[in-house]
Amino acid sequence: MLGMFASYPTSLVFLSVVLGGAFTMLLTPFLIKVLRRDHIGQQVRDDGPQTHLVKQGTPTMGGIVLVIAVVITVLLLSKWTPEMWALIAAFLITGLLGFIDDYTKVVMRRSLGLRPTAKLIGQFLVSAAFCLVAVNYLGIEPTITFPFLATLDLGVLTTVLPGGFQIPWLYVVLVLLLMMGMCNAVNLTDGLDGLAGGTVMVVMVVMAAIAYRSDLLDAAIFAGAIAGVCIGFLWFNAYPADIFMGDTGSLALGMGLGCLAVVTKTEIVSLVIGGLFVVEALSVMLQVFHYKRTKKRLFLMAPLHHHFEKKGWSEVKVVIRFWIVSGTLAAIGFFLYFVDTLMNA
Repeated sequence: MLGMFASYPTSLVFLSVVLGGAFTMLLTPFLIKVLRRDHIGQQVRDDGPQTHLVKQGTPTMGGIVLVIAVVITVLLLSKWTPEMWALIAAFLITGLLGFIDDYTKVVMRRSLGLRPTAKLIGQFLVSAAFCLVAVNYLGIEPTITFPFLATLDLGVLTTVLPGGFQIPWLYVVLVLLLMMGMCNAVNLTDGLDGLAGGTVMVVMVVMAAIAYRSDLLDAAIFAGAIAGVCIGFLWFNAYPADIFMGDTGSLALGMGLGCLAVVTKTEIVSLVIGGLFVVEALSVMLQVFHYKRTKKRLFLMAPLHHHFEKKGWSEVKVVIRFWIVSGTLAAIGFFLYFVDTLMNA
């Protein structure tokens, strides 16, 4: 299939969106049937919004389909380069980590799943490994760029091991914060029907455009595939959801965004493109910090989307408005990237 479209790289990116969506649309009904047959459903927390209690028992772990569809699409359309394997490996391993978490919730009946420490250790190992592979084998420079301002060299504190293997400590720390932060931020955003899927879809369309403009076709196909599977999954995940993606999907999607930010050298701009995820994560951090200091809540409930539910917004209204905000931030981020690259061309 790759040979047929090799002369038209743009078509490969569009095709990745179509195939990702098609595979998801085909596989998800089968997964829903299996999950319902085996009574594998969402365990709703008692301290969450009372309106969510009706979601108890809704099939979860839909992220299994998302991960499989992305991997199949990328393997079909992409060249089998080190970049492609690094992206797939990080995405797949994080999805497996999320699957273990989901399995713990629905089988062991623990609504919180894996212990936070276990999840963080897994994310840390995947992020650190990806960063070191990117620097040593993918040609990624240990630098970060602030649009219109400056490019900082974070390779000034580097350990060189036998064989020339480099560990740029400052850059590794930054990448760890970015990738683990995005991973957990998307996971926190996955709290309403269609919210995470729709916002990740918007963000990945922009990341695909950035990767393509940077002549990173494999990364563009990877981003396009993720956008496609999110579109296909929304058919079943839109309110009222027939299935949830679970941590299997949300952790993998967040890690995929972090990996793309490193590969495309948009570590800083990605914080704007994925700004909604950043705000959701910050709302939780601020809520905890403020409560510990004052014993009062800063928001009616965190993450932020639950705050607006508590204010009386319907679930659909929150989701649609968050999609709009996400699209606006993604457009601003792409504008910053595009203008900055033009000025430095």
